Parts: sequence; structure tokens; C-alpha cells
Amino acid sequence: MRQPSTIPIPEVDEGVAATPITRTSGLGRPASADPETLPAASRRTLEELTFLEEVARLATSTRTWDELMVTIVDRARAASAADVCSLYLLDRDGSGVTLAATNGLDKHQIGVARLPLGVGLTGIAAATRTPVVSENVHEDPRFAWIRGVDQARFTSMCSVPLVWNDQVVGVLNVQTVPRRAFRPADVRFLETLAALLAGIVEKGRLQREAEAQVESLRAIDEARASLVAVVTHELRTPLAVVRAYLELLGDRAKRVETNGSRDAPERSEAAEWERAALEQVDRLDQTVDSILASLRVFPSETPELHAIDVADVVDATLAELRPILRRHRLAATFTERPLRATASAHLLGRLLSYLLENAAKYAPRDGRIDIYGWRSDTTVSLAVTDEGPGIPAQWRDRIFEPFVRLDDSPRGAGIGLFAARRLARTMGGDLRVEDRVPAGSQFVLELSTGP
Repeated sequence: MRQPSTIPIPEVDEGVAATPITRTSGLGRPASADPETLPAASRRTLEELTFLEEVARLATSTRTWDELMVTIVDRARAASAADVCSLYLLDRDGSGVTLAATNGLDKHQIGVARLPLGVGLTGIAAATRTPVVSENVHEDPRFAWIRGVDQARFTSMCSVPLVWNDQVVGVLNVQTVPRRAFRPADVRFLETLAALLAGIVEKGRLQREAEAQVESLRAIDEARASLVAVVTHELRTPLAVVRAYLELLGDRAKRVETNGSRDAPERSEAAEWERAALEQVDRLDQTVDSILASLRVFPSETPELHAIDVADVVDATLAELRPILRRHRLAATFTERPLRATASAHLLGRLLSYLLENAAKYAPRDGRIDIYGWRSDTTVSLAVTDEGPGIPAQWRDRIFEPFVRLDDSPRGAGIGLFAARRLARTMGGDLRVEDRVPAGSQFVLELSTGP
């Protein structure tokens, strides 16, 4: 069996590959054929077929879209002995062609450089479905100069449409720096190459679009699941506050019924609890309204941040959540007041409610929940500590993931800490967890003091 040999491309024909081609016993010719014994025309045909076979093999064996694009433009440039090759794909709306790959133009123009259908040599080739040749683009009125693309150094150009299933899917361009007259044989070979590549390109593009659509649907599905979890958590806190106030009202009603008390202070306190419970009901209404008003997956707008007094927000949040924290000993200490940071008072209040609710879940009854605030250079730090069981080192990153809990208890959906860190980063800060001495956990929020 004859071993593969390397066949140099004849110098007399500038339309064939400029690099050696390895010959094998390809489909459609006798394995015993010796190129050296063939006439020049037959030898050229054999070399072209061998090259096309190699291009097809390389193109169909690529693993990614980017690798396919690079293979196509590199092999086409070699096939045409050109200085640069570019591939334009027809836009899905059929209005124009956009640069998809190149090995000689600015790669930053990929996906940006575009020509309307029928404009420029490339657009004309796409519109007419026929090759377009220009020996000197600087004197050709059909040539279109694309802003941002360095084309001045090229002189000659040949544009060949890629047609698959009777539809144009793109245009293959080859360009040379020296002036060159593309001969009919050159154009026919590029047409054959384009016909071979058209189906490969379009099928690869369809596969890429399908994969992108699947990934997009998966991301949307995950975002919706996270949204439902966050909304559920948003509703749980005010419901817990309402439940706590109702329990207090129930206890007071029992005492009044048992003791017959009609003291004005008790009536005043009960009225205050009723007012606070109604405020939480209003909060629920506002939450539902905001969801209905903007039903979209995690709005990406940057929140408005201002210089706020962190200590004031802490005081307001503690007052709001006092009913669900009543079984714990609370304390808030600040190194200075006001303690100013750049943040959103509304988002900071929500973040603190997540941390305090988490502390209330895991801290023992009558245990301490402390909040400390201090300034360091350009950072304001806020620590929420509890005397709970603490968090093992291997869990300190995982607890900030959605739906992750340290145990199998029904305490929450595992979304509070995820939402808290998300809010911190939305405000340009961060949230981490540390050990508390001698026992428990400490969540530390860091916010910028601003300019």
C-alpha cells in the first residue's frame, strides 16, 4: 500500500493552496493514481479534490463554533492563496450580512461589521447569489467601506455566496494586498468550497443557536425559582410579625377576661399592637403590588444609593421586628452616631431583617443578639451576632447559596442569607460570616462610606 505523500502546489496556478497537501487514497479516485504521471489539468483537479476532502474532514471534526469559524477562514485563505479571508453570515431577518469570522481584519469587528443586502461586493454576492470579483476595490464603485474595518491595504477581492437548501446563508470573502485577477478557475474552486462549507456552517449555527436557547431557558427557569423563593421569604417576615402581635393580643385578651382589667395603659398597648400589625398587613399589600407591577426576573436596575445613617436604620428595623425577637436579649452598639455609609435605607432594612430573622431562628431562647457598628477608613461595618450553634468552616460559603440549610428542620426555605448577600452586593458592599467567641455566629456587612 502506497504511503501518504506530500504534494507541492504548482507555481503556475495562483488559485490553489499555497501550502503542501497530504494526499491519501480519497474517495472518487484510484488509490494507485500517481500525481506525477497525470496531465497538469488532471493533477490540478486531483489536488483540489484532495484539498476539499481535507477541509470537509477538518470542518466536520471541530468541537466548537469558534473552532469551526477559525478552520473555515484559515483553510479558505490557504485554498485561494489570499492574504485574508472573512466569513459573513446572513442576518436571521435577511436584511444584511454580519462578519462572523476573519483571519486578517480586526477581530473586534466580529459581530459588529455589517453590510445591508445588496450593498458592497459582499452584500451584492448575498443578494444576487452569484460570485462578485473586483481586481481593484479602490476604483470599484460597488465596493463599500465599513467604518472601523481596515480595508485600505487590500486591492483585489472575490466574494462567493454560501448557498444551502437553495438559501443564501452567508458570503465567503478572499482579499489580496497585491493586485490580482481572479480567474474563472479560481472562482469555480471557491464556489465549490463555499458549497461544501454552506451546510456545515448553517448546521453549526443552528446547533449553536439551539444550545444558546436551551441555556437561556435554563437560566430563566433558575431565575424564576429564585424569584419565587425570594418573594416567599419577603412575605414570611411580615407574616411572622403579624402572628407575633396577634399572639400578644390574644394573651392580653385572656388576662383581661381573667382579671377583668380595664386599665388604660393596657388598652393603649393593645391599640399599639393592633396598629403595628396593620402596618405589616400594609407591607404585605405593598409587596404584592410591587410584584404585580414589575413581573420580571430579578430587575437589574442599579438602586439609588445615598449617604444614610446606618444606626438609624438599625433602630428602625429592631423596632419593627421586636415582636419576633421578644424572646431574645437585644443590644445595638455603635462607635459613633451618626454612622454614615452610602447605601439604600430600604434595602439595608430588608438585609438586616434577613440577618435578624436568621439569628432568631438559631439563637437559644433568652440568648443574646447583638449588633455592632463601626467605621474603618472608607468602610462602615455592621456585625450581627448570636449565641447559636455556629457555622462550620466548610459551610461558610455554601450558606449564601439559595435553598441551602445546615439541617433538615423546617426553619425557612434557605433563602434569607442568599438574599442578604445579594442585597449587600447590590449596594456595592459585601457580607461574610465569622466565628463568634465563645460560641455562635457573626455576620459582618461592609458598606462604602462613599466619596
